[in-house]
Parts: sequence; C-alpha cells; structure tokens
Amino acid sequence: MQLHHVHAALLIAVVTAAAPGRAPGQSVGHRMPAVSIIQMPYTGERNVAEISDNPGYLFGNGITDTILAMGFTVVPDRTVGLTAEDEREYGSWHRMGLANGHLAEMVADNGRSGTVTVGLLANCTSILGVLGGLQRSGESDVPRRVGLVYIDAHGDFNVPETTLSGMLGGMPVAVAAGMALHNLRRESGLDPGIPTDRILMAGVRDLDPLEAELVASAGIRRLSSDDLAQRLDLVRAEVERLASQSDVIFVHVDMDVLDPAEVPGHSLAVPNGPTSKELAAALTEMFREPKVAALGIASTPAHERDPDRLSLAAAYNLMKGALVGVRGRPAS
Repeated sequence: MQLHHVHAALLIAVVTAAAPGRAPGQSVGHRMPAVSIIQMPYTGERNVAEISDNPGYLFGNGITDTILAMGFTVVPDRTVGLTAEDEREYGSWHRMGLANGHLAEMVADNGRSGTVTVGLLANCTSILGVLGGLQRSGESDVPRRVGLVYIDAHGDFNVPETTLSGMLGGMPVAVAAGMALHNLRRESGLDPGIPTDRILMAGVRDLDPLEAELVASAGIRRLSSDDLAQRLDLVRAEVERLASQSDVIFVHVDMDVLDPAEVPGHSLAVPNGPTSKELAAALTEMFREPKVAALGIASTPAHERDPDRLSLAAAYNLMKGALVGVRGRPAS
C-alpha cells in the first residue's frame, strides 16, 4: 500500500550532555543525554498541502514536559523551513529534497556534537533527510555507515515502475537504498544510498505485489508484528547484527504499524499490529544499543481525527519506550 505518510512524524534527537540529576535506577556519575526536537512540516506530496500542522500537534501537547519528567535536558527545538531562494523553486519532489537537505544539516550538527537525534517529520519521506544527516555526522568527510530499522505496516519499497498510486510516500525506503529518484536522495543529503543489508523491516504486512518482489529480491531482513510484541530477544539480536555493520542507526516508526484500536483516525491502519506498549518495549531494547541515534514516529493522525487523543498517547508511549532504552545504556 502507498496512500499514506502525509501525516506528522516524531523524530527525537538526543544529544549527550551532563545530567541535571539522576534518573531512577541509574548509577551515580551516569551522564544523561539532552533531547533536541526538530519539527519537519514538509510533505512532498503532489495532491495535498505542502505544509502539515501535525508536527505542531505533537509538539504542543506536553512532549517537552514528558521528556523533562524522564530526567532528560531539552535543548531549544528547531523547525525546518525553506530559504527565500528555495521558495522560488518549483516541483513538489524537488522542494521536498531541499527541505530534507536542511533537515539533514540539523541532524548532522546533532551527530557531530554527540547527538542520538529526535524530531517531528511531516511524513515518512523525511527519512531521507534524517539518514542523510546521520551519514554526514562524523568527524571527517567520509560518509558514516547508516543502518535503518523501518517499522511500518507497509514496506514503502516501491519505485516509479512498480507503484500503484504514484505517491512519493510509498517509495522512501527504495529511494534510500539508491533504487530510484536519485536527485531527491542526493538533495536530501544521502549519498551514497544505503545497502539493503543494512535495512531491517519490522511489522510490515501489507505489500503491493511488485513491491513484495522487490523486497524479496533485495534480501531485506524482516521482523513480524508478533516478533515485535513477543520476541524481544530476537529484536535485540537483529539490532546487534545491524550495529555490527553500521556506524549509526535510525529507527523509524509509522503509526499505522500499531493495533488499529490505537490509531482510529488513521485511514491506512492494518489489522494485527502490536499495541503501543508492546512496541514501546521493543523500542526500549533497540535503544539500549548505543549506535541507535534517532527515533522517527510518522503518520500520526491529525488532531481533528484524534479527538480522544488516542494516537497522541500511543506516540508518546513509543517515545518514552525509546528514551527508557537510552537511559538504560551503560555509562560511558
């Protein structure tokens, strides 16, 4: 499936800093990280508004207080925007690439200062900017080896020749792998693309027929929804495997991966997903690994389709699960 990813995503940047205090269960002298939130409102889609207000919905409902309550320091948030020169450019995919390029610069700055990264993305196409920033976040000009954990009910592994809808939101993982839309990838700061053996899909259970063939031929490793909910040992093993061949890892979650009861306003929810608490526990295991540097939470239903704030609560559960993992890392 592809008709999705036009909603908000949460990407949280975690920057190493001295702790203001000691979190429960931590040893004396452990350095708690600070958290930097990046809002990325650009969608890149051709038939919807270019700017989404969903990052603001996630940011404006207590996220900072939630992070502070966990013992982290929160640094000033930033929002991606196009420059005056950029605004003269046309083409939705091109403009998305320009916006992603600015996102990549922010993520790279975080990485060079010891950042783990968290942010708010308008949709999943912004994984290109996050990956590009992580790739360029080293001390030298040599690209870092980036790994991707893609947690989504859909694979988003289409290319223009296989897509059923033509939507960009159904392509970003294939684009990240260097299989299509090379100008968009390079403008997003990601060059070269990510080898498919450094991509792990989790919870994916709705693939288009030709997309499924691409995923199979690429040899991408996968974890099922049941693995996420019940096999934390397997989750940990897969992340450790990815860490063994990567310098830095990005974990991205599309909210449609969850049990539809927790995302009732999502138009593309798929049955048989994990609950947010089950997935939060899996994220805790993932983020115990020091090379895991960024969390993305994408496609949260808009506030008008989340009147009971069920999706908002689910997104916060995921964020807290990841940060519990960061907090539980061995003292460096």
